[in-house]
Amino acid sequence: MGDAAHVGSHKHEIFHKPFEVNPREEDWPTPGNYRRFPGGDKLPEKIRVWRVQHSGKSYGGVVSRSWGYDDSPDAEALVAGYNGGKEHGAVGVGRHGNFLQWGYASPPSKMTGAGRRLFLNCIRYIRRFDGKKPLFRRERGDRTYAVRDAGLINRIKDKKFFRGSFTPEQMEKYKGNPEALVKYYEDNFELIYKDQTYLIDEDLKALGLKSNRKVETLERVIQSLTDEKSAPAAKRVLARYVAVSLDSPEAWKKWFDENRDRIYFTDIGGYKFRVVPKGYLDTPGKAVSDR
Repeated sequence: MGDAAHVGSHKHEIFHKPFEVNPREEDWPTPGNYRRFPGGDKLPEKIRVWRVQHSGKSYGGVVSRSWGYDDSPDAEALVAGYNGGKEHGAVGVGRHGNFLQWGYASPPSKMTGAGRRLFLNCIRYIRRFDGKKPLFRRERGDRTYAVRDAGLINRIKDKKFFRGSFTPEQMEKYKGNPEALVKYYEDNFELIYKDQTYLIDEDLKALGLKSNRKVETLERVIQSLTDEKSAPAAKRVLARYVAVSLDSPEAWKKWFDENRDRIYFTDIGGYKFRVVPKGYLDTPGKAVSDR
């Protein structure tokens, strides 16, 4: 990552409390690597940024992929970093539980005035999450990787790179037509999950459901347990996406009703519906992110 951050809405409180950051905006060339990722072809030739530091280097900071970073209630991408290796929108500053992830490498003496103010505001902001440990550790890649990797099958010669993405049969079938594999995952994007490789949930298709990550989907699946024809597929779906194991439709309904307001789905957390512990979200925290 370079010395700058992308200009966003700047509505998040880290730009205003206790100090007004007031970044100076500039137009910088759009990094060529942005073009290699989905949506990159639509970016302008120059892009609005603001300088965080003066490192004298074109790289050196550490960022996180944007894909799936904030798919759980304990994480938020705060600032998108201007970088020469990853996609547009990759995280420059983020929060995961009570961890502040500051991706810029220079000390305060080499930060801009705006960068120093942002850093101080971030230190103040993370204090409110004291004791709020991350809900889980990363287990899987976000479903966006399926689309990205599909487009690379002819460009990367070492096929070991794809071992955790596609089956050998898929690699053979689409080696001359990666665009078709990209389209396959794009057309079924809301039904992608990962079990060794990226798969499409045919059980949910059979149940007439179009997404595997909506709480409404989970409710519909539980309702399907009472239908003799749909019950086998519904049981497979619940085993796939929910860590708990219950023995009756009544027990599943009771579990869902008791936890409805705290259920969320996460790709990164293993393609699972998880339940936020009671009280975890009581501390005021998530606000409008600067993306």
